[in-house]
Amino acid sequence: MYRWCTDEVEPHDRFDYWREVRAKGLFGVTAELERERRADFFGEFSLRQLGGAGLVELKASPYTVERSASDIAYAPGDSICVYQQLGSGGWFGGMRASEFAIANGSFATSHTDLPYRTTPLGTGGFHLRIVKIPMSSIPAQDRRMRELAPKTFNDHALAPLLAACFTDLGEAAADESATDATSLVQALAHLALIERGIVRSGSRRGQAALRTARLSQARHLIARHLQNPDLTPAMVSDQLGVSVRHLHMLFEAAEKSFSQTVTDERLKQSRRLMREAPERLIADIATSCGFESLATYYRVFNAAYGMAPGDFRAQGPEGR
Repeated sequence: MYRWCTDEVEPHDRFDYWREVRAKGLFGVTAELERERRADFFGEFSLRQLGGAGLVELKASPYTVERSASDIAYAPGDSICVYQQLGSGGWFGGMRASEFAIANGSFATSHTDLPYRTTPLGTGGFHLRIVKIPMSSIPAQDRRMRELAPKTFNDHALAPLLAACFTDLGEAAADESATDATSLVQALAHLALIERGIVRSGSRRGQAALRTARLSQARHLIARHLQNPDLTPAMVSDQLGVSVRHLHMLFEAAEKSFSQTVTDERLKQSRRLMREAPERLIADIATSCGFESLATYYRVFNAAYGMAPGDFRAQGPEGR
């Protein structure tokens, strides 16, 4: 992963360096900011290549970004971009479609080689994630994909699935052993194309994207409800909006079944709690992680790790 911050540059040079080297040279856009506001400019970003795509997270003081015809000619991208707004909101305009605002937590999609202007709303500046997916890596080819002017993601049923994939992709960037990044990237691309009417949700690729995204969302629902001893397939499938049978089919295609995933997540959570709170009673940790009894917790922990919870704790941080 590549990270960069304007703290590496002298204050009076920070915006100029950001504009010429980072904005123009790396992202292929033109950055604009009034001269009197440049002294306080701050910007940072990370860039990671994974799953055939580029994942960027960017934070910066307020300024205006333009992707002009000359920028596109200078640095063509030929990629689909999926944006996740994490800051206070943003404005998009200057393209064939009407201008729009995007709120915190919302998504937008576009093709890289269409012009636009954008600026953050309010004083919070930019904070967003962008997944840039080359057209060459997307199996579903359609000329309309190159006509995707920036547009908010308005399908409320698909948005939670997109959010789950974004979260898992961020975890994959931090942990190479995490969920397969390629399937997440393809799911993001095809969910975006479903929302824009280019891929049918019932097609083979559409169904594959929905399965990947629903599995991600199911895992997130499990993680949020670990302490509930009544965490069941029926509970998760109801929140996911699918049948129990469909939920089990999602996990059949994964490495672990639903029950194995729940148990594994509860065990990992208990290990974290023992590391973070060494004074906390093991019985209290077992209950907080959703185990129905202390005896069950000891049996499952020993089967998974070949030792009792107390022995794990006794090893100390250096032994784990």
